[in-house]
Amino acid sequence: MTLKTSVKKKSKTHSPTKKKAGKRVTAAKKKVVAKKSVKNKVKAKKKTPVKKKVVQKKKAAPKKKVAVKKSPAVKAKKKVMKKKTAVKKKPAPKFKPIVKEKPKAAVAKKAPEPPVAPPEKKAPPKKVEIPKFSTGDYVVYPTHGVGKVTEIESREIAGHKLQLFVISFERDRMILRVPLTKATEAGLRKLSSRKIMDDALNKLKGRARVKRTMWSRRAQEYEAKINSGDPISIAEVVRDLHRNAGQPDQSFSERQIYESARDRLACELAAVDKIDVEQATVKLEELLEAA
Repeated sequence: MTLKTSVKKKSKTHSPTKKKAGKRVTAAKKKVVAKKSVKNKVKAKKKTPVKKKVVQKKKAAPKKKVAVKKSPAVKAKKKVMKKKTAVKKKPAPKFKPIVKEKPKAAVAKKAPEPPVAPPEKKAPPKKVEIPKFSTGDYVVYPTHGVGKVTEIESREIAGHKLQLFVISFERDRMILRVPLTKATEAGLRKLSSRKIMDDALNKLKGRARVKRTMWSRRAQEYEAKINSGDPISIAEVVRDLHRNAGQPDQSFSERQIYESARDRLACELAAVDKIDVEQATVKLEELLEAA
């Protein structure tokens, strides 16, 4: 038994091929492990960002200026150059406080006087025509018709003395005072002549001339003719508004205007013919029916 074991031990120790094979296997394993460790390190580097170290630069110490002594000749040259190039600085102006001066009153220049024109001769005042009416005369006032002058009186109104015609209208029961100087301007006149009254009566015999316009416009025209005081124009109003038996009836306003025109014409006719007003109205209606 001792001999066998010794042989076996000798065989183990003295086999160089087996030793070389074992060394190769261990070297290969070491290489594989080294490669794996290198790969793991590379992966770790890629995953984790590398922090760069910031190196702070040290500031350089300030250099000390070395005082260099200048020669007196160089100093003299620099002083001369400074004197030449130096500009004299003007002192800053002292600002005075601004005081607003009061505006001086403008002296109005006298304009040259224009040449004086010779005084114009004033036109002599127009002579006012005063109608000569005496008491008891019949007169016609345009807006009221025939009246009678009762007296001529003088009154003081607002410090002025005036002479007035006193006219009474029996039909309207009214008294009117007209200044003598304003009588012609107001339209006060004498009674119409016989010839004018005949012309007015002839107008009644003609045909009626009614315009085809609005009644309001025609009514204004009729009233203007009545207030004019002209017997011929009043006769035209009576003729146009008169209605015979076969014609349509008048409206209320037409009847009013017709009656006022007829009464105004009848009053003047009665004063001219010296008859009653009722007789004059009957005469007018007879002429209208005969037409």
